[in-house]
Amino acid sequence: MRRVCTTPIDLSIFRFIYSNKIVYNNFPWPENPTDKQIKTVEEKAQKVLDVRKEFPNSSLADLYDPLTMPPALVKAHQELDKSVDLCYRAQPFPNDTKRIEFLFELYEKYTKPLLVEKKTRKRK
Repeated sequence: MRRVCTTPIDLSIFRFIYSNKIVYNNFPWPENPTDKQIKTVEEKAQKVLDVRKEFPNSSLADLYDPLTMPPALVKAHQELDKSVDLCYRAQPFPNDTKRIEFLFELYEKYTKPLLVEKKTRKRK
């Protein structure tokens, strides 16, 4: 998370920034998800929202407290994570490190064509 959603306050302090325009959208979209995979992700994402509605008196901070997160919400997120993973490859990632490595490699693949190499002039 530190790699994709932090900003330095000074050289030694980082602060996490969350936004629907920053963190969520930073990950590269899978190369070739099927219509069925996309529909599954949409359904699982809706399930997360539906479960959150079951707790109208809880703030997001309350709902996402790792010590008190409702089991139904944990399960909904696990199902969503798995369906997203399956858009990238046939098997879910074994851990977050492997997922992040994969996503950075995919990002590099997507952005490499955008980089322009500087041509060096030959000296006469």
